Amino acid sequence: MAEERIQKILDYMRDKTYRPMTLQELETAFGEDQADQLPEFVRTLTEMEKQGLVIRTRSERYGLPEKMNLMKGRVQAHAKGFAFIIPEDDRMDDVFVSPNDMGGAMNGDTVIVRVSYKQSDRGDRAEGTIIRVLERAVKQVVGTFNAGRHFGFVIPDDNRITSDIFIPEHAEHGAMEGHKVVAEITKYPEGRKNAEGMITQILGHKNDPGVDILSIIYKHGLPLEYPPEVLAQAEAIPDEITDQDRRGRRDLRNKTIVTIDGEDSKDLDDAVNVIRLDNGNYQLGVHIADVSYYVTEGSPMDAEAYERGTSVYLVDRVIPMIPHRLSNGICSLNPHVDRLAISCVMEITPKGEVVGHEIFPSVIRSTERMTYTNVRKILRREDDAVLERYHNLIPFFDLMEELAEILEKHRKERGAIDFDFTEAKIIVDEQGKPTDVVVRERTEAERLIESFMLAANETVAEHFEKLHLPFLYRVHEEPSPDKLEKFFDFVVNFGYVVKGSKDHVHPRTLQSLLEKVKGQPEETLISTVMLRSMAKAKYDDKCLGHFGLSTEYYTHFTSPIRRYPDLTVHRLIRKYLFEGHTDGKTQAVWKEQLPDIAQRTSACEQRAVEAERDTDDLKKAEFMQDKVGQTFDGVVSGVTNFGLFVELPNTIEGLVHISYLTDDYYRYSEENMALIGERTGHLYRIGDEIRVRVLDVNLDESAVDFEVEGMKPQKPRVRKSRPTIIQGNRNGKDDKGKRRFGGKPGGKASDHRGSGHRGGYDSKNRPYAKNKGRSK
Repeated sequence: MAEERIQKILDYMRDKTYRPMTLQELETAFGEDQADQLPEFVRTLTEMEKQGLVIRTRSERYGLPEKMNLMKGRVQAHAKGFAFIIPEDDRMDDVFVSPNDMGGAMNGDTVIVRVSYKQSDRGDRAEGTIIRVLERAVKQVVGTFNAGRHFGFVIPDDNRITSDIFIPEHAEHGAMEGHKVVAEITKYPEGRKNAEGMITQILGHKNDPGVDILSIIYKHGLPLEYPPEVLAQAEAIPDEITDQDRRGRRDLRNKTIVTIDGEDSKDLDDAVNVIRLDNGNYQLGVHIADVSYYVTEGSPMDAEAYERGTSVYLVDRVIPMIPHRLSNGICSLNPHVDRLAISCVMEITPKGEVVGHEIFPSVIRSTERMTYTNVRKILRREDDAVLERYHNLIPFFDLMEELAEILEKHRKERGAIDFDFTEAKIIVDEQGKPTDVVVRERTEAERLIESFMLAANETVAEHFEKLHLPFLYRVHEEPSPDKLEKFFDFVVNFGYVVKGSKDHVHPRTLQSLLEKVKGQPEETLISTVMLRSMAKAKYDDKCLGHFGLSTEYYTHFTSPIRRYPDLTVHRLIRKYLFEGHTDGKTQAVWKEQLPDIAQRTSACEQRAVEAERDTDDLKKAEFMQDKVGQTFDGVVSGVTNFGLFVELPNTIEGLVHISYLTDDYYRYSEENMALIGERTGHLYRIGDEIRVRVLDVNLDESAVDFEVEGMKPQKPRVRKSRPTIIQGNRNGKDDKGKRRFGGKPGGKASDHRGSGHRGGYDSKNRPYAKNKGRSK
């Protein structure tokens, strides 16, 4: 009823003849001026105002924000003090807000901004002033305590919070100088006054082992402990499958089915098998742990899983979505024991087309717990001991590889885009100190699993889209016309012409370009710039297709142990297919819930990405601490107006500040994405090979400074404790060499690859794959 009333008011206000009206005028217009109707109508308007759906002016009149040059959006703050307001409506442009127009808003807040347009060299630019904070995102701050005589300050670890938090006397609660603390905000910024807070937790001294990662966990609000009721529910679940559990399930325990994961993986949520059919087609079985059987809807464990949204894979630990008792126990498809699963069995032609499928509840018994390393050795015939151990399974894996190659070829032919960027594995000791940073290899074993998971995700998505039932999808929309146009103009400089228009381009066209530039000097540059043009993948209750995969249908079905969207998909499969509940009431319930689930889980995914990136950057910087003065070969990975970012072969990245380029005056060419020497004409561009010396490492900022070998030696830059305010751009990097908001412009990519399970690419434009190669 409330939703209907809200929609009715919005429709009324959207009429062209509508003018801002008072409460009394609206009550009369809606015929709700009777005494018993007034309170409900007022409550509805108040709720709409809280949500930013309507605005109440100073003259106590109500109207729509968009008709008053106002916009609702989320603050994406920058370390320099300015921010961009990200509108709820994806079709609208971001709005730049200067430091003086922030109105006390902080990063992540939901706000109303007054928008104006100013002309610049790049055309009209939307700028704004925040006039109202609708919802505060920052409730607590993690940082370093700075003690004074009668008060203190917390210097936030999150440099998007540009002012220290004032801690009044008696609110420090035992915190001492140098402690890493959690401070709850008691007063938000107002005018020139800093936010105020009180210390609620002391994590330890900033130099104590493990406190660095703990600070990042608290900074991002990641939950470490489970509530007692969640643990009690987990303890009550039996360790073994019973006859009652098996009832109504297809028995696949006599089939040869294997799991393939990383050596360290313990939450084995998918298993696979392949056979060749008599008609020459292949039968692919993808069997996923039936987590929804144990994590029941509305239970304490379900509520906690929803809050967490996803498991988080940090350098030294995993923060699981569901308790280890389930994720590593009864839900993990461990070998030689009975486990419950939901199976998607597909018939696939030698051309890679899925011509038939079944989705059903099953009970399986995994034949072997395989690792990527051993599967790779089997396929390459590399290790006699491994070949002897698994000699009975060699034909099984050969057939798997055969089908995986067919599926990959089919995806490429339809236009799926494959960015093959490297990613790092950081090895730490028991104290959390990094001992090595190596490149994580993506071999045929990882690609094999990726292909199978992608096929299952597409098949499940298509099945439910064609049933026209409410469902949850993984979507990746087409790039924006403006970004595409800039990319097209850019590649022309290298003699490449992209077929298509800025309003529509087929992903096959972009994949063809990647194939053309493969092995060329400009390969890295063009791949990186193309990546920046991509939209960000997300969850949605509408089937909007997946541009990067070049498919109409896509969902996340294959990882319910560690992703709540997958758990939701399993729950819908059970509700619709296994229980047969497709009535109007059931559909109405899910139609109402799914948009919130999509929005929440997309936000949780982004939170996990940022936490993983922060820990990676911190440990990489720590690894370089004892290498100051050493020289390394690297490749230019980013170019800005304040310097070059250089990436070493092990993926560690640092900044060569423009002041360290002492052989010339360099200017930044945005058109060519290059720094150009005014006298020498020397160019620095993405992809250029370069030799650098480590000049400085700053652990507080997780930053590494380089200088180009052969140039005049420099002294490390003096970093200011709190950055000065200058104008910058939303998705770039600041002049301290720190990437902001996921890094390079458009730095979140299409998540078309199986190995990037986080929903995009990190600040170095590499897909996130902390634990295992799995589908996007």
